[in-house]
Amino acid sequence: MRQTAFPLAMGCGSSFSVGREIVELCLDRIRELADSCTGLQGFLVFNAVGGGTGSGLGSLLLERLSVDYGKKSKLGFTIYPSPQVSTAVVEPYNSVLSTHLLLEHTDVVVLLDNEAIYDICKKSLDIERPTYLRFDGAINVDITEFQTNLVPYPRIHFMLSSYAPVISAAKAYHEQISVSEITNSVFEPSSMMAKCDPRHGKFMACCLMYRGDVVPKDVNAAVSNIKTKRTVQFVDWCPTGFKCGINYQPPTVVPGGDLAKVMRAVCMISNNTAVAEVFSHIDHKFDLMYAKRAFLLSCTHGC
Repeated sequence: MRQTAFPLAMGCGSSFSVGREIVELCLDRIRELADSCTGLQGFLVFNAVGGGTGSGLGSLLLERLSVDYGKKSKLGFTIYPSPQVSTAVVEPYNSVLSTHLLLEHTDVVVLLDNEAIYDICKKSLDIERPTYLRFDGAINVDITEFQTNLVPYPRIHFMLSSYAPVISAAKAYHEQISVSEITNSVFEPSSMMAKCDPRHGKFMACCLMYRGDVVPKDVNAAVSNIKTKRTVQFVDWCPTGFKCGINYQPPTVVPGGDLAKVMRAVCMISNNTAVAEVFSHIDHKFDLMYAKRAFLLSCTHGC
């Protein structure tokens, strides 16, 4: 039996109220896809919560998916507003209200923001003005394992992600970076794809997914080394919360792209209490606006 998860992607532009007009059409299309699956595992939901469609229609769809497919996993890859860059004045309202729905209706959420990814591209790839990155991809592990290994309590399911090595094609190293080096790199604050510092919090769980020329012996040694670092702290009730996976297929690169081709890489998805920093940035802006009742009229009719 072929197990399947299919992605739902939402951009920004319309609202929760407008979403009600098209949510049934969306659900009909989803049912058609689900009915054609021989073994539906769950849903991957890609959305941004700063704008109207990603927050409004996204929240509606998540609610309805919980009703129609209650036992299926729902993994969110959610773009939060950037700390210093704003694309919509009502971002704080949209994102705070959406987070309430994400708490209730997703099993795992990986947080990203464009400012953090922009900085990674600028500093590590020497791209002066990064444009939006869009890569084709596939997941080749059982998606239920993410929830099992990363979510200690149902509501604590907002994840940080990082990737290494991020090396520009122009600066490609002749000597391959070791497993230990790329493992150390994904724990650095500068590698995080959401603006927060994992050193300010504690890890509850950590998933390390390696690709390419990697052997278990090197992974075990790298993880053992990480456990000795004072900057990588785990909560006392989960002192050894590492989940590791190895795929021997090396990472691929987009022809003519900015990333250098490497023989090995690692992606980390982690559950760290420092994720609260992401929410605190938004909460602060929310409080400032709400204290003045700013934009409440437009938000009431358009969010």
